[in-house]
Amino acid sequence: MTHSISQDPSNTASFARLQLSADEARQDPTAPIRAVVIGGGTGAPMSIRTLLSLDARVSAVVAMADDGGSTGKLRYEAGSLPPGDIRKCILAMASDPGDPVTRALKCRFEFAGNHSLGNLLLAALEDVTGSFPEAIATCENLVNARGKVYPSTLDKVMITATTKSGNVIRGQARACHSQETLSHVQLESEEPVKAYGPALEAIKQADLIVLGPGSLFTSIIPNLLVPGIIDAIRQSHALTVFVCPLADQQGETRGMTAIEHYQALVDHGMGGLIHYMVVHSAEPLKPETPMERASRPLGEGADDGRRVPNAGGDAPVAVPVKISYEDAVAIQQQGVVVIVRNLVDPNLPTWHDPIELRSAFKSIIELSRSQASRMWNPSVLKGR
Repeated sequence: MTHSISQDPSNTASFARLQLSADEARQDPTAPIRAVVIGGGTGAPMSIRTLLSLDARVSAVVAMADDGGSTGKLRYEAGSLPPGDIRKCILAMASDPGDPVTRALKCRFEFAGNHSLGNLLLAALEDVTGSFPEAIATCENLVNARGKVYPSTLDKVMITATTKSGNVIRGQARACHSQETLSHVQLESEEPVKAYGPALEAIKQADLIVLGPGSLFTSIIPNLLVPGIIDAIRQSHALTVFVCPLADQQGETRGMTAIEHYQALVDHGMGGLIHYMVVHSAEPLKPETPMERASRPLGEGADDGRRVPNAGGDAPVAVPVKISYEDAVAIQQQGVVVIVRNLVDPNLPTWHDPIELRSAFKSIIELSRSQASRMWNPSVLKGR
């Protein structure tokens, strides 16, 4: 008999590795870092759990444009705000990932439209309380969350994406699986979009703001398009870190290099506001020699035929995001410190290795703390 209840795919095994070695990574408990993760999807939970293992006080600001799968059905058939990415971040905040309630909230029911229990619960709580933030708070209490999760807006928004060739795609689910690389996204709404106040306050009070990892155009940037979010980043005294994706698994950034990911953030309002960029490279970067440059085929881009199979087996292959020495230098010339590490999880080639990602975060925090006269000082941070 086919089992009709399944667990949502997650990086549970990776999170377990963080728990096993957390003691060696702990920061000074008398001065916890206040960190805000901005994103959505499956990437933000990785940063959340990694920062929690560093004893940071973590909040998450989550995009509200998702319209696919279970979330899309609840959004359009029940009138709910999109619960899926909120649920994933709440569960990443759980004090005990192995707790039966936490595990149950990940369960999907094939016989009930493949809805997850967590999505249904958030939609039901929003309906009976009349408040999406109250629904979130109730679920946070259920899992004894170690941090807060905030929607970037309570308005009903939709993504409109423009591809590099000028085609327009409406809807997050369609945009992320675009057959063409995207170049720009914007939000649509029947009413003027307003940021959720507590999300703005969390950003303004942060010491560290982490963008990603996650889908660039459909998980990270939609938060930045909400009026007030970028202003809050600018008003904060936080250092901002962009965790570049390892690979394009869906299509929206197919063929884009790391520097093109960075430029997309700049084009959507983040110019001068990114202080660190964490990028994957399996090998140390080195300058390209004249001979190597001359032998490279004309027009060779990031999509050079290499593919990384996804963990799902039948899922589309992923195109690695590449970075060259020259591109790293060009990014650093914009005032961004580029941290290059081998970030691939050895067991899940399209996931960040949480131990390596934590090492990168720890280096950033320690570097900031070692510069006592500059630490968290908005008057001396570049771009303020």
